[in-house]
Amino acid sequence: MLLFRSEEHAERWRERTKPPASAILKIEEATALARAWYKDKLDPDWRRFTTEEAETIFDDLGLDPEFWQLG
Repeated sequence: MLLFRSEEHAERWRERTKPPASAILKIEEATALARAWYKDKLDPDWRRFTTEEAETIFDDLGLDPEFWQLG
C-alpha cells in the first residue's frame, strides 16, 4: 500500500512507474473496506470469506470490479 497526498499525486506516480496493476482508494473507502473485512475477526466462530462473499463486499463498497476480482 502506498499513500499519496492527492489523487493527482497518485496518478502522476502511476504514469511514471507504470505498475502492473493498481487501484486508488480514498481514505474513506479504505476505512470502509477495513470495517467490512475485519468486523467479525475476533468472533470465535470467524472463518475466511469465500471468494463470492469477498467480491460482494467489494461490490457493495463500489470498488472497481476489474481490479478487485478474485475468482
